[in-house]
Amino acid sequence: MGRLNAGIVPVTAFQQNCTILFDMDDKTGVVIDPGGDVDRILEALEQNGIKAGAIWLTHGHIDHAGGAMELKEALGVDIIGPHEADRQLLENIENQARMFGVGDAVRNCTPDRCLVEGDRVSFGGHEFEVLHCPGHAPGHVVFYNRAAKFAHVGDVLFRGSIGRTDLPGGDHAALIRSIKEKLLPLGDDIGFICGHGPGGQFGEERRSNPFLV
Repeated sequence: MGRLNAGIVPVTAFQQNCTILFDMDDKTGVVIDPGGDVDRILEALEQNGIKAGAIWLTHGHIDHAGGAMELKEALGVDIIGPHEADRQLLENIENQARMFGVGDAVRNCTPDRCLVEGDRVSFGGHEFEVLHCPGHAPGHVVFYNRAAKFAHVGDVLFRGSIGRTDLPGGDHAALIRSIKEKLLPLGDDIGFICGHGPGGQFGEERRSNPFLV
């Protein structure tokens, strides 16, 4: 098992951080949240010689799952996640596109496996614990690698901010609980990649994020 690494492909007008996690030695990996621009994602995989064995979804919003079915067909892999509570969002991605006035080609998504709190997913010997963190979306999950002190938090937490809760299924109080009761206790030294913008460390967010202090 080699070192865990990550690459980000910003996709769609939402500039969502589609993330490719991979093992530096054998170049196996996964794609997290392919919101669209699937040709760019495939190009990144090919250029870096990475073989993606699965698609992981943090939640069911269009900018995170809009390209999942197209990428699934291109790669011949399973879609894993999010939690069952986001199935309604996944089944209405095309309606989300109309709501946001997005003209890009997107498709409703059917995951091959939904996740629950305590599940574990892995590739190339790198194991991730699944944390169910509702608030931004009812079925939002976070992928946490204890060995690497790393988490992919999707739209739960951002550098200096938190996920929006004004969309259908949003719950501000639940989001704050998810962050304070599930993420921050993992430790100040946990680094994270989020769904939009730069990542950071939990400790810095605990100390300075205006939504948490």
